[in-house]
Amino acid sequence: MALALLVPLFSARANEPATANSDNVSAEASTPASGAEPKSVRVGSESRPIVIGFLGGYVRHDDAVHTTVQLAKSLRDAYPNAIHVATFENRRMADAHDLIVNLLGAKTADGLTSEEKRSAHIILYGHSWGACAVVSLARQLKSEGIPVVLTVQVDSVSKSGRDDQTIPDNVRYAANFYQDKGFIRGQQKIIAADASRTTILGNFFFDYSAHPIACPEYPWYTRFFMRSHIEIECDQKVWDRVETLIRQQLPTTRRDSQTNASNSATARNTQPADFSSTREQ
Repeated sequence: MALALLVPLFSARANEPATANSDNVSAEASTPASGAEPKSVRVGSESRPIVIGFLGGYVRHDDAVHTTVQLAKSLRDAYPNAIHVATFENRRMADAHDLIVNLLGAKTADGLTSEEKRSAHIILYGHSWGACAVVSLARQLKSEGIPVVLTVQVDSVSKSGRDDQTIPDNVRYAANFYQDKGFIRGQQKIIAADASRTTILGNFFFDYSAHPIACPEYPWYTRFFMRSHIEIECDQKVWDRVETLIRQQLPTTRRDSQTNASNSATARNTQPADFSSTREQ
């Protein structure tokens, strides 16, 4: 009973950046469901990609201490005026949805045309309860006929009985990063509702038992009771991989396009990163 009461309190500080290394990591990937190739929107398209991040616990959407917010800033800096990026508290899923619909061109989903829906280029990512919000929002967008390019869950924790395991078939690619130690453990396996439409890029397992990561800015009780749940949020290696997956679905910057024009190196021609064969010790 006491633990049940403490979990929401601990979750309030469930995200934290760090530069420490993670040296005992194994990645376990499921077999891709199809050979579908990524399709990205190039710079100059009328519909800019939309990237939404959800924070865990009760963390504020603009708390720059947390890696979810830091990743959003990194993307804004790398793609100025080329993409829309926003972060939300996990409880504000409705606000995130309204922003997406507005950016697509309407006040409500019912007001979107078929072309506006087809042009959507949406990427969702989050940690803990925020990762659960990712799947819930993707499911709502499915009910409205709006596609999602990529979902990324980091140590996803189901909130209020929501299903954070089954990825709806409007999602093209999905990835899951998790750890399995302590009181709060992430979703270990995501699956596709329709494997012919959704490719599960992998369920990537991280173990910090042998090589823990320091998260000094967290209060002692979170470091004690939910240590591994925090460590995966602190692990820069995890978030570098998350950012790589997201960037592969974003337009190449104009500078990069000029540098690599001979190679036509756009995100549309790049396969998602394959972490399935990596095993780091």
